[in-house]
Amino acid sequence: MYRFLLSRQWVILTLIMLALIPTMIELGFWQLHRHEHKVALNKVISDSLSAKPVPAESLTAPGRAIKRDDLYRRVTAKGTFDTADAVVVRRRTNSDEEVGYHVLTPFVLDDGKVLVVNRGWIPADGAQTQFPKIPAPAKGETTVTGRLMADETTADSGIKDVRGLPDRMVMLINSEQQAKALGKQVLGGYVELTAPEPKGDTPELIPEPDHSGIGPHMAYAIQWWLFAAGVPVGWVVLVRRERRDLAEAATAESEPETEPATV
Repeated sequence: MYRFLLSRQWVILTLIMLALIPTMIELGFWQLHRHEHKVALNKVISDSLSAKPVPAESLTAPGRAIKRDDLYRRVTAKGTFDTADAVVVRRRTNSDEEVGYHVLTPFVLDDGKVLVVNRGWIPADGAQTQFPKIPAPAKGETTVTGRLMADETTADSGIKDVRGLPDRMVMLINSEQQAKALGKQVLGGYVELTAPEPKGDTPELIPEPDHSGIGPHMAYAIQWWLFAAGVPVGWVVLVRRERRDLAEAATAESEPETEPATV
């Protein structure tokens, strides 16, 4: 009755379905983990933004990676901006999805160490091979406040670290790269400036990250698990249909043909 299941076609179909079930279950758990990661990151951002600012050097040091729980933590630092060694980060967008640059300016602390400060976004006016005109930061000794961020890498951001760029242009915000370029001790990570606000609203400060949404990952997880549950159901439906079609064909073959009546 079910000998057709041993045919080449049905063996291949069954093996494919058996492979799909664990694959879809695994994809569901992958989406679940992404959901959990998003929820945990939202909590880290919320807790960090609501906490009181602390000195930057209490959370980072030269060569030290930023801890996950310290991401987006508000920090302060006292020093002076080194405009001569400022660089721009290419292909960055603002809140209106306009393409431009992020302005990175070394901030020299009182002890001589350097903190990389992302002062915000400027438009990409003019040739992409020329260093853009950058609004000057506050002069003299200044106290800055900002959100502490981890160094960008290609693995984490997906941004390719392109070589051979025009002078004073980079693709990634990375304290190790800046330390090599400056020849100084640079604190790990960098800071997204929030204060003091720039004169004339330029550079455009980077907006506070949205930490209210959790994305569609949980819905995708449930969807994959429903697909996994539907595979065996579909297999049973196909088997029954095949059995019915074979039975009808066998019945048709066994029925005697009726000869036409002769006059």
